[in-house]
Amino acid sequence: MVDPVRRPPGAARVSRRRYTGSVTDGPSSPEPLAQWLKDEALQQGFDLAGITTPEPPPHLDRYAAWLDAGLHGEMSYMAGAHSRSGRADPRRLLPGCQSILVLAANYSPAVSSPAPARIAAYARGDDYHDFLTARGRAIVDHLQQRLGRPVAARVYTDTGPLLERELAQRAGLGWIGRNTCLINPQIGSMTLLLEILLDVALPPDPPFAADRCGSCHRCVDACPTGCILPDRTIDARRCISYLTIESRRAIPRHLRHAVDGWLFGCDACQLACPWNQRFASPTPDPAFASRTSLNPPDLAALLTAPAPSFLRGSPLKRARRSGLARNAAVVAGNLHSGDQIAALGQALLTDSDPMVRGHAAWALGEHPGAEAREFLHRAFAQETDASVLEEIEAALRAERSGTAG
Repeated sequence: MVDPVRRPPGAARVSRRRYTGSVTDGPSSPEPLAQWLKDEALQQGFDLAGITTPEPPPHLDRYAAWLDAGLHGEMSYMAGAHSRSGRADPRRLLPGCQSILVLAANYSPAVSSPAPARIAAYARGDDYHDFLTARGRAIVDHLQQRLGRPVAARVYTDTGPLLERELAQRAGLGWIGRNTCLINPQIGSMTLLLEILLDVALPPDPPFAADRCGSCHRCVDACPTGCILPDRTIDARRCISYLTIESRRAIPRHLRHAVDGWLFGCDACQLACPWNQRFASPTPDPAFASRTSLNPPDLAALLTAPAPSFLRGSPLKRARRSGLARNAAVVAGNLHSGDQIAALGQALLTDSDPMVRGHAAWALGEHPGAEAREFLHRAFAQETDASVLEEIEAALRAERSGTAG
C-alpha cells in the first residue's frame, strides 16, 4: 500500500515524496500511478491526499438513524432517495468507479476573525466550491494526459451525496472527532474535503484507525448551543452553522443570544480543539485569504442593501440575501451597538421579507432607548404580518421590562 501524503507546512505546493521510480514501471502501473496522482494533488494546492475504495460505508446505519431522527433539520436534500443511494454506494454515482481520491485543503487562518461580527474561517475568502473543484478537474485532466486515454471521473466538494469524512478516514487522512469534524494530527480539523471518483484501479491507503480525541470534551463544552451529541453526531437544528447558513426560517428566539457575533457559520468547537491550537498552521493558500470587504463585514449593508456586491464569489451567498440580513439583525442585537439602530429600523420598516423584519424587531428590542422604541412603534402601526407583529410586541415588552427577548 502507498501511504497518504501531505504537503509540508508553509512550503510551496510540492510533495516531499514525488515519484522517482524507473520509466519501466509504466505510466499506469498501479502503485507509481497512485503516488504520482497524490503528488499531483499536492501540486494543485491540496494539503492531504489519500486513496480509498468505492465500497459502501460501514456506518451507513448511523447516518440513516440520524436522518430518521430528524436531526438534519430543513436539509431535506440529505434524506432524498438519490442522496441516500449515493451515500450507500458511491459506485451508483459513477458506474465503473474503482477508486476514490480523497483530498483535503487546509484553510486555517493566520489570525482569528475580527470582532465583533464573525465569519467562519473557511468563508472569509473565495468560494471553495469554485476553486477547489477547478483544481480537482485539473488533476483529472493531467491523469488523462498521463494515461493517454479518457478517464471517467466525478469531482465533488461538499456538493454530492457522499459520506465525505468517512471516505477521508478510510483514505488515511485522519479520524472523525467528537465534534464530527475530520481531524488530522498534523494540521488539525480546519480542512475542506474533495473527492474524485475514478474508473482507474489504484491501491488504497490504510485507513486512519486511531481515535485521538481520548477523554477530551473541549469541543462539547465550547459549543454555544449544545448541539454536539454523545454519539458524535450533530443536532443540526441547534448548530449555529446550520442556523446561519442552511436554515431558511427564523432563528429560534431561545437560540439567538447563543449566536452571539457569528454572522455566517461558527468555529467555536474547532477553536477549542487542542489539535488545532497546538498543531495547525496557517494556510499559505491566497484563495482562503480574508476579503477586505469582509474584514469586518458591513452589518448595515447586509441589513439594507438588496444584494451587496461584496458577496460575489463568496461562500456567504449560500445563505442568500434574506438569510444574511436575518443573521446581521441577530448579530446587531447581540452587539448592543447603537450604530446599527438606524439600519435595523430601516429593515423593520421597509424590507420585503417578513423574516428579516421580524429579526430586526427582535434586535431593536435588545437596544434600550427612545430611538429603537420609536422604530418599533412605527412598525407596529403599519405591519400586517402576524409573525412580525408578534416579534414587535415581544420586543416592546422586553424593552419595557429591561430584559432580553
